[in-house]
Amino acid sequence: MERYNISKGNSFYVIGLSYKKADAEIRGHFSLDTQSKNNLLEQAKESGIESLIITSTCNRTEIYGFAQHPFQLIKLLCDNTKGTIEQFQKVAYIYKNKEAISHIFRVGSGLDSQILGDFEIISQLKTSAKVSKKQGLLNTFTERLINAVIQASKRIKTETEISSGATSVSFASVQYIFNTVEDISNKNILLFGTGKIGRNTCENLVKHTKNERITLINRTKNTAEQIAGKFNLVVKDYTNLQEEINQSDILIVATGAQRPTIDKHLIQTKKPLLILDLSIPKNVDANVEELANIKLIHLDDLSKITDKTHKKRKAHIPVAENIIEEVKKEFNDWLETRKFAPTIKALKHKLNDFKIAELDIQRKKIVGFNEEQAELISNNIIQKITNHFAHHLKDDDISTDESLELIKKVFQLETPKHV
Repeated sequence: MERYNISKGNSFYVIGLSYKKADAEIRGHFSLDTQSKNNLLEQAKESGIESLIITSTCNRTEIYGFAQHPFQLIKLLCDNTKGTIEQFQKVAYIYKNKEAISHIFRVGSGLDSQILGDFEIISQLKTSAKVSKKQGLLNTFTERLINAVIQASKRIKTETEISSGATSVSFASVQYIFNTVEDISNKNILLFGTGKIGRNTCENLVKHTKNERITLINRTKNTAEQIAGKFNLVVKDYTNLQEEINQSDILIVATGAQRPTIDKHLIQTKKPLLILDLSIPKNVDANVEELANIKLIHLDDLSKITDKTHKKRKAHIPVAENIIEEVKKEFNDWLETRKFAPTIKALKHKLNDFKIAELDIQRKKIVGFNEEQAELISNNIIQKITNHFAHHLKDDDISTDESLELIKKVFQLETPKHV
């Protein structure tokens, strides 16, 4: 985006993969946990990347950043995950500059989500931006862009009903249980993992069932106890996992582990057991399906469930898209001002040089020269002139590039390549 004076020689890219072309297994290969994200950011800094944001959810992994070539970002992703460049090429997408800006607006506004209207991604974008800023990897452009996406997301959430009904994997999982399990209030439910999806699932279970037989297990017991305290649920130690599985009718797995934590050897019960794996990468080994009494459902299966409110939500897409276009126009208008900001700045410096030289002449000529008044009047005139030029450059009916060149030529300006 050199012509916008954002980044010399670099373009803004989005590289990534999502549920649209990559199945859960492949998405798992490119999943990034907290440590992997930190490692990637460190490697990016060492590579000279100036601005970069990472998102990695159950449905997508994406990198937004400035680079001379997208392969720089792809290499960062593959170096810090189990995924290979060959796998990436089969399922990935790459967007550049304006297309990349449009993509991040759709992602942050829930229009690109597996469950239409899911706004959980925007909180992750916020967090990712904060982490990048802390690492010194968030330039003015990217920070302004993220803030614009947040603004669009808020407006869509408040001005439309696109987020009504089931808006998350956790809700969809509870919906699936309702649709497939009879006498749900008397079933033993075990929730293993109390991360964000686990917490939301727990809350939806409590809200929508009258079940008092829900047990929580987490590797860190204190975390589970904090969640359970809100809903008056039972918490068991991680060491009791196998015992609790064998007493359960429904097992919901929502851990953040990078490899399977549940396999067929943990399951000794012969009674029917429904397992919902809400984790990316998958946390339930496929070998559990070798057991006749097990039914395994992954989050990709949940996405296929017809959401009764989906048609209602789709009706709000045009309004949501209009909101995005409005906010995106404001962002693009700001971006246009970046194109001529150095020229206006250089013009202001040139006029200021004229002022200094002229005041020096008048100071010697005029007895009792009023320094303060002359300074005030001169500065006001300079401001009016630069404002006039800036207004002219914002006019859609004129060629900004041609006008910039003319201003530079007339005033003999030297401007930096980027700011």
